[in-house]
Amino acid sequence: MYAFLIPLLMGFVFNSASAFTTFFSHRFGERRGRVICILLRDVLGIPLWALGYVMAARTASTLVFNPGVLTSTVSWVFILAGAAIIITGLVTLRWRAAAPSVTDTLVDQGVYAHIRHPLYTGMMLELTGLFLWLPTNSVLVACLLGIIWVMIQARLEETDLVKRLPEYREYMLKVPRFIPKINF
Repeated sequence: MYAFLIPLLMGFVFNSASAFTTFFSHRFGERRGRVICILLRDVLGIPLWALGYVMAARTASTLVFNPGVLTSTVSWVFILAGAAIIITGLVTLRWRAAAPSVTDTLVDQGVYAHIRHPLYTGMMLELTGLFLWLPTNSVLVACLLGIIWVMIQARLEETDLVKRLPEYREYMLKVPRFIPKINF
């Protein structure tokens, strides 16, 4: 019943390679370190955790609640808002998103002027939307694990980013991690 956990958790582990960009680059050289990150995260990690979510959605599982029109509508608002934030973040990062490197420079404009991890914010919104759209026990477990992983991954990446980009420490003091500051 919980076979989806195998690719999901393996995907999270491989996806975490981006948090070790500095380690891989120092150990194997900048070019090879970048290639290792691409292979582990983009080639293995992302497809594996995506497969885990597909498997969770297809797993016969008890409903946590009966979704209605309102829940379905809200779920799609979350999914689309998450996708918009992710796309905006990817466009701002450009190549850095797919291939982190020790030669990267700090990105602090666009959506990154408001939140440090828009890709993860978007993912958490999408996972919330996925659960609201398909509120089964298996999807709940997969989405909760995903949100926990995102929080851990963001902290691991920040440790790496401080090593790669000394100005990142000051950026962390000014810009919130996941939710933008709202000034009234």
